[in-house]
Amino acid sequence: MKRRNLALGAAASALLLSLAQGPARAQAQDLIRIGEINSYKAQPAFLEPYKKGMELALEEINASGGVNGKKLQLITRDDNANPGDAVRAAEELLSREKVDVLTGSFLSHIGLALTDFAKQKKVFFLASEPLTDKIVWQNGNRYTFRLRASTYMQVAMLVPEAAAMKKKRWALVYPNYEYGQSAAASFKALLKAAQPAVEFVAEQAPPLGKVDSGSVVQALADAKPDAVFNVLFGADLAKFVREGNTRGLFQGREVVSLLTGEPEYLDPLKEETPNGWLVTGYPWYGIQTPEHKAFYTAYNARFGDYPRLGSVVGYSAIKSLAEGMKKAKSTDTEKLIAAFRGLPVVTPFGRITYRAEDHQSTMGAFVGRTKNDKGKGVMVDFRYMDGARFQPSDAEVKKLRPAD
Repeated sequence: MKRRNLALGAAASALLLSLAQGPARAQAQDLIRIGEINSYKAQPAFLEPYKKGMELALEEINASGGVNGKKLQLITRDDNANPGDAVRAAEELLSREKVDVLTGSFLSHIGLALTDFAKQKKVFFLASEPLTDKIVWQNGNRYTFRLRASTYMQVAMLVPEAAAMKKKRWALVYPNYEYGQSAAASFKALLKAAQPAVEFVAEQAPPLGKVDSGSVVQALADAKPDAVFNVLFGADLAKFVREGNTRGLFQGREVVSLLTGEPEYLDPLKEETPNGWLVTGYPWYGIQTPEHKAFYTAYNARFGDYPRLGSVVGYSAIKSLAEGMKKAKSTDTEKLIAAFRGLPVVTPFGRITYRAEDHQSTMGAFVGRTKNDKGKGVMVDFRYMDGARFQPSDAEVKKLRPAD
């Protein structure tokens, strides 16, 4: 009798648990869960606007009925700027949160770790921001796509004008990790091809976030270069600019600088903004296309602020995932891979396409010159460079990328 009562009690408990979980399971089935991993604490200047961009896209998509009849849900994790933590977060998102896809990452070495994780776990991963070429070339795989224009693409946008400067002696400064190394290698290769007589007379590669600006600037000045190629960003950039201004490093020298025109990095320079640097960036105040006007208006209304480049990247990443899922009519990994190959997406920068050859999108960047406008850094004489114009041919990609 006791055993019978215990069995009945266990059955009743199981029934109650099942009934309690029923609505939760039904709700989960009505959601598409996006797992997102990023260095929020380490890189807030870029990633706080990035998160707002994701939120805006999510709200717009869900307000219009979601994707394939389901609402999108975003679940974020901080990777502590550490590849191991990023992989552990990805594992937790898959096993515990049961996410359908993965996206995110900012730092290139973390993007590469998640690229490898996606391959091992056979899960779809959209790398939104990390710029290293290896994500779509040497370490590329069928499960990983990338949104942002790569280091190769952005350097290729700058090199024609850098070569036109006709400066023979160049010095380079870059953060000593995957992104900086990739950018420096691309610049040297592309500039040498455009200007064979060029010389690289000095290189400084300080650790990310730990630049000794005095010694770096002095070493570059001692090499007496005609021009400088800079890849530093964030707090490292601010220290480099301050010390370079103090010691006169930039006087009479051309400077070509990746990312410096992005408001995340240009705005904090304020009255220290150098004049005339050739940069890639995001002049949000001067873009008059219908797609960007609509994005700016919505973003400003939602957050009471102007967008940064991170805002555009976050917004475009969620829009890309939604378009891919619509085309696939599913979140199944293999169906998403097929859908993303050649997928067109409308972004604040206009229409982009994800190349079937290497899974790289054709999102471009703006190239222009810096100007100190009454103590505020802005970009002038800028133009949009379509990323499709600055990617290797299909034949070159086949040599660079392992077969899927």
